[in-house]
Amino acid sequence: METEKQSSSLKFAGKLQDYKLLIKFNLSFMVVFSALISYLLAPKVKEYDWVAIGLFFIGGMLVTGSANTINQIVEKDTDAMMKRTANRPVASGRMSTQEAWTFAVLAGVGGVLILSHFNLLTAALAAFSLFVYAFIYTPLKKVSSVSVLVGAIPGSLPCLIGWAAGNDDLSAGGWILFALQFFWQFPHFWAIAWIAHKDYTAAGFKLLPSTEGPTKYSAIQAIIYSLLLLPVGVLPYLTGMSGMVSGIIVLIANFLMVGQCVRLYREMTVKAARRVMFSSYIYLPVVLLSLLANKTV
Repeated sequence: METEKQSSSLKFAGKLQDYKLLIKFNLSFMVVFSALISYLLAPKVKEYDWVAIGLFFIGGMLVTGSANTINQIVEKDTDAMMKRTANRPVASGRMSTQEAWTFAVLAGVGGVLILSHFNLLTAALAAFSLFVYAFIYTPLKKVSSVSVLVGAIPGSLPCLIGWAAGNDDLSAGGWILFALQFFWQFPHFWAIAWIAHKDYTAAGFKLLPSTEGPTKYSAIQAIIYSLLLLPVGVLPYLTGMSGMVSGIIVLIANFLMVGQCVRLYREMTVKAARRVMFSSYIYLPVVLLSLLANKTV
């Protein structure tokens, strides 16, 4: 009896781990984090309603998890070819595509319905983001590197979703946050594509801006998009969304991102690309949390 209980516990833990991999928990959490901060930055949100915050988090995780699940269903064969993704549940065969589709549909519908609690605009944006990520960006990755540009749209929509949930509209503040996350994604994603270039190429993905892969041209593109963060980064202060302290922090963070991209151009190494990647991981929470901590409206 004790052995059966242990076996059942191990099976449950294994299944739980598979679902964590299926929704790409860390990525989903990062996406919902930016949406939640955007929600709290909205001028109409004057105090923290923890029930609303909890609902928003759950709805966001379900929608994002659904999109990531569909991504893994569509890419199961190519995931199986790459070392970094071969252990994913659908790619490895531990989970059937039918089970994954069932979860994706239930999570997607459930998440959109939960977000409709805030308003229909929030729910519509969430549904649109899921559709673009799962059914346009995902298959486009094998066609052209323009997929990164397309993918940056659903990648930035969480900011608009959060703003719409908190402010009931798509006013300037939401678009400023959208732009920050939009331009941030290019050096972030290209750094990842640079590091995993061999795996991605073998699987047929076209993700770097240069068809020749990790080249000076790709590094220059990363610099250009990191430079675009500079004017966007001052807008929260200029529009009165946040104060001077956060404005200085955002400016410093932007210059550091530019510096890492310039270093990539100079060194042209995987090590330099890894620095850009880790810098981008630090950049987003630092910028968003500083804006929230210094919120003025």
